[in-house]
Formats: sequence, C-alpha cells, structure tokens
Amino acid sequence: MNDIARITEIAEEEAASLGFDLVRVRYFKGGEIGDEEHTLQIMAERPETGQLVIEDCAALSHRISDRIDALEEAGDVLIAEAYRLEVSSPGIDRPLTRAKDFAAWTGHEARIELAELLDNRKRFRGDLAGFDAEREMISINDDGVVYTVPFSLVANAKLILTDKLIAASRPLDTSGVDDIVEEQED
Repeated sequence: MNDIARITEIAEEEAASLGFDLVRVRYFKGGEIGDEEHTLQIMAERPETGQLVIEDCAALSHRISDRIDALEEAGDVLIAEAYRLEVSSPGIDRPLTRAKDFAAWTGHEARIELAELLDNRKRFRGDLAGFDAEREMISINDDGVVYTVPFSLVANAKLILTDKLIAASRPLDTSGVDDIVEEQED
C-alpha cells in the first residue's frame, strides 16, 4: 500500500522549508509503452517566479529522498515497490492543481477534465474567465459559452501553450546568457 497523502504532506513540508510552494504530487506507473517502473513526481515552484532552477530541484529531491529513507529505516514504508523520484518545476504549460492557480491564470487558455459529467460533458477547453474563491467555482469560456465548473470536480487541468502565455510568463534571471566564454586548448 502506498501512502500518497502522507508523501504529499512530507513533500509540502520539505518544499516549504526551502521557501517553495508545492504544486503537485503524483504517483504513476510507466510513462512509455512497456515501462513498468513507478514514478513519484513532485512539482514545486518559487512563489516569486513560479519556477524552479535545477539546483532547487536537486535540493528538494535530496530533502524528500532523505526524509522518506529515514522513515523507511524506522519501519514506516510509504511506497512498497521500487520507484523513481522526479522533482521538477511545473513548466510553462503547467498543471492547474490549486484554487489559486485558476485565479492567477485567468485570461489564459486551459484544458479542464472533470471527474464526473457537468452539463453532459467532462472536458472543457477555452480561456479561464474567472475564479470565485468564496464558492470555489471556475469560469471557462469554451467556444463563446461561459461554463461555471466546481473546483471540487476537477480531475485534471492544465494551461495550453500559447503566445499569450509565453509573453505572460516571468523568465528566470537570464543575465549572462549572451556572454561567450572562449576556452583555449592546452
């Protein structure tokens, strides 16, 4: 038995200790046809940039791995089978997993899949038209019709990569990217 709720709690604590926000914890089998390996995927972000650099991913990966290893040594096994730990930034076409994600990305195109039918449909694609925090309702403009979707019904949602999204995304520090470093051969 795998205790994903407990792993999520641990990942959230470790992310917070580094100043990051946890975006998503997902446990799945395979990624390619015939791939039998399990993956524990953890996405986090710096609140000020919405991204992580490779050093941030490595630091969070080590903290989570060390914590899970310590628990296993004490007899508390959270994942029964072998798995690969994958820690990453959510990326530009990020998953929308938290209520605040829908509010922050209003005006951008998204795809939402529901856990059950709403108005005889489970899938919506269009511009996020708003988020009512009090009622936890998402508004999405799908082909000119604005649907109101309960956040509690969202099974999967993500932003769609568009020019508007690229323009709105805050880049990481790019100082020095145009510098050319020439090395001399010995």
